[in-house]
Amino acid sequence: MTIPAQSAPSASGPLHGVRVVELVGIGPGPFAAMLLADLGADVIRVDRPGGNALQLGPAEKDILGRGRPSVAIDLKNPRGVETVLDLVASADILIEGLRPGVTERLGLGPADCHARNPALVYGRMTGWGQDGPLAQAAGHDINYIAVAGALGAIGRAGGPPQVPLNLVGDFAGGSLYLVTGLLAALTHARSTGEGQVVDAAITDGTAHLMSMIVAMQQSGGWSDRRGTNMLDTGTPFYDVFETSDEQWMSVGPLEPQFFAALVEGLGVDLPGQYDIGRWDELRETLTSTFASRTRAEWVDVFDGTDACVAPVLSLTEAYEHPHNVARGTYVEHHGLTQPAPAPRFSATPATLTTAPETAGASTAEALAAWGVADVDQLIADGVAVQAPRDTTTPTKGTS
Repeated sequence: MTIPAQSAPSASGPLHGVRVVELVGIGPGPFAAMLLADLGADVIRVDRPGGNALQLGPAEKDILGRGRPSVAIDLKNPRGVETVLDLVASADILIEGLRPGVTERLGLGPADCHARNPALVYGRMTGWGQDGPLAQAAGHDINYIAVAGALGAIGRAGGPPQVPLNLVGDFAGGSLYLVTGLLAALTHARSTGEGQVVDAAITDGTAHLMSMIVAMQQSGGWSDRRGTNMLDTGTPFYDVFETSDEQWMSVGPLEPQFFAALVEGLGVDLPGQYDIGRWDELRETLTSTFASRTRAEWVDVFDGTDACVAPVLSLTEAYEHPHNVARGTYVEHHGLTQPAPAPRFSATPATLTTAPETAGASTAEALAAWGVADVDQLIADGVAVQAPRDTTTPTKGTS
């Protein structure tokens, strides 16, 4: 099966005309900038000369860097700081993901930027937030979701908490909340001329994501004992089951009509769905039944049904699943397989544009396009760095 190619780049998307300065950090900040670029914003990526020391693999394969030019500027040089302030003067949004106080020490804090552009939306992406006892502490996704209460809720009964990659904290509790805040503040700025600071803390966003679970816990419908609840494998009909070829099927028919479709597909007698006293028997029957056939056979059985049963795919298998192929969920673009922009818009469709590039590959061109004067002199003096542009096509696959 062939992964669809992304359509030709075009200046489109609902954020066309919005200008964003990104002071490059790691993880959730770049993902937020990528999302804005995917949706049509004109984002300029301000890298350190030489790139990020924590870069995971070649920059040309770093999908989080797609859709925007990279300029390399020495922020320890006052002229470098002034160059960024020149960019800020014509920007709508700035994103930074450094520890609280770092941009202030650089001369690029909110007060510095608002002095140049009072309507600027200044987005701050951190794990712990701009204040509080942990504000200056180091941390990563696993720490943030642990303190927010999410990590302790994920896992099986009697087992340790299970780490959900860095999706719940960095990207859901962090990037998506930052983007939501930026766009809300941009609406306010465009109607009033008043910019503001958006303090996006991963702990805050993750706690907000837990709203339904918190509500269930407060009403007595959720136990703090991991793996004993409806959505954490505590119920036998919301779980994964191994097949005869050591693959897995996901099973989640919460509603009675969907459970009935599961029973019909399995072709065995099962205890009543909510006969809690027989849940051990139900789990054992589901386990042995799914273990009797291959994953492919179960896919055929449940194809077209409402049993809420789906195969557990590896990432590379997901690239070529018929549903994902039909919708273009993953696409080929610049030699890389990558997720297509999401969500989708009927009037202002988003498209992928430029490929990820090395730090500073577009310094001269991008600074000039943003109206910065004396770009050649800035490069000659080492204030900005023009890196060689890689003209090769990235090799398909992961780094």
